[in-house]
Amino acid sequence: MAFITHQIKCIVAALTASVWFSIPAAADQARVDDLLAQLSQAEGIQAERLVAELQNEWSKSGSAAMDLLLRRGQDALEAGEPVTAAEHFTAAIDHAPDFAEAYSRRAAAYYQSGLIGPALEDLRQALTLNPDNFVALRGFGVLLEELDRKEDALEVFLAVQEVYPADEDTAAAIARLEMMLQGQAL
Repeated sequence: MAFITHQIKCIVAALTASVWFSIPAAADQARVDDLLAQLSQAEGIQAERLVAELQNEWSKSGSAAMDLLLRRGQDALEAGEPVTAAEHFTAAIDHAPDFAEAYSRRAAAYYQSGLIGPALEDLRQALTLNPDNFVALRGFGVLLEELDRKEDALEVFLAVQEVYPADEDTAAAIARLEMMLQGQAL
């Protein structure tokens, strides 16, 4: 009987902890949802501010160590050191495999290193973990276009535009792909 009581207490403690630690995540998702709703209507500087806020939210892993690895990886990426960046992002993924932003950023590092296959796989994983990440989705569109899958790339860029209509790069990609595809149809 004492063993069963002990097991029940452990289960209750685990459930309580899981609820306790999931509350901030739910609050963060509500903030992300609000920012995404605003972004769909925003233009100019307001849109840029919202994108920065979204990227800041997505960069929060819940662990100071993982956030530091992400920052170090991003610093290496910006310094033109994609191999070092990929190592930092890989370390973050190894310790926090559900951290979508680490996959998204490692995809950028792989892309800069010319590793298209691994970049595609990381974007797939990033989007599986965070389907709202239009930055990863846009990266996926870029890779599809480079792989000469223009129709698929156009579909992806149109999806990005629904979330972030003020993105000039996405609008340019759509215009370019539509022109190419019209030329193929003739």
